[in-house]
Amino acid sequence: MTNLAIAANGLRKSYGDKVVLDGVDLMVPAGTIFSLLGPNGAGKTTAVKILSTLLSPDPASGDLRVGGHDLATDPQAVRAATGVTGQFSALDNLITGEENMLLMADLHHLPKREGRQAVAELLKRFDLTDAATKPASTYSGGMKRRLDLAMTLVGKPRVIFLDEPTTGLDPRSRHDMWQIIRELVADGATVLLTTQYLEEADELADRIAVLHDGKIAAEGTADELKRLIPGGHVRLRFTDPAAYQAAALALRDATRDDDSLTLQVPSDGSHRELRAILDRLDSAAVEADELTVHTPDLDDVFFALTGGARVPHQPTEAVR
Repeated sequence: MTNLAIAANGLRKSYGDKVVLDGVDLMVPAGTIFSLLGPNGAGKTTAVKILSTLLSPDPASGDLRVGGHDLATDPQAVRAATGVTGQFSALDNLITGEENMLLMADLHHLPKREGRQAVAELLKRFDLTDAATKPASTYSGGMKRRLDLAMTLVGKPRVIFLDEPTTGLDPRSRHDMWQIIRELVADGATVLLTTQYLEEADELADRIAVLHDGKIAAEGTADELKRLIPGGHVRLRFTDPAAYQAAALALRDATRDDDSLTLQVPSDGSHRELRAILDRLDSAAVEADELTVHTPDLDDVFFALTGGARVPHQPTEAVR
């Protein structure tokens, strides 16, 4: 437990008869990115608000610790160890970016000289120095998100809650934010990320939990979650009918498509299974003209665990 930045046991929250969180367990190792996925209303933001002391859990909740501190007995220490960037900007648009940062330094009771130095370093780190003296209202969406996160870092938090931090950003700004998040973790911080973008969780998270109906439906690495969902296969395409027939005899478990000279072999996409298929083809002295590995992605996992309809996707890897 000593290497856990977040340890939540039996996290519960209800509003009257409406159960939002129903005994959620979260174990987040220090120095990692942990992502909470779930449909709107699943309780992701509620969990972040509770763990960052912005909202009280139900009395029936178990032990909740963040940054090594107990939320119930030492909330002030939790606040000192954490930072929060929500999905909606917390900036004062009437003042400059630098003034927003200095205000945050004052809230953290930093000495004036230390505060100004910290602000200058963060503005430089987030490529905001040139815009520092301009009103925040003039910033683009990406600049506002960077300023939001820079303000969060003024207090040097070791645990950072990012609640849908890239909502509304264009693809370039999203990728810029991803790089910033990776750098934070490389510097030793721990990030709990909620997101509505499955690609974002797949790209960033060391571990992912899918939240549905107030409970954790599944948890693991992206690869572990993908293996929970059936439907993976290897597709082999041939141009020579004789080679196609020989391969079909060697791969008797394959589904045939005689019109397109294509075979589809069930597979989890692992190197072991792929090697076994290739060995069987070698034994038959035949070679496919195209081999494509199809594996379930996080879309499949998300829709399967939360009851949504499946949307077709493209193959994840192709070898020619």
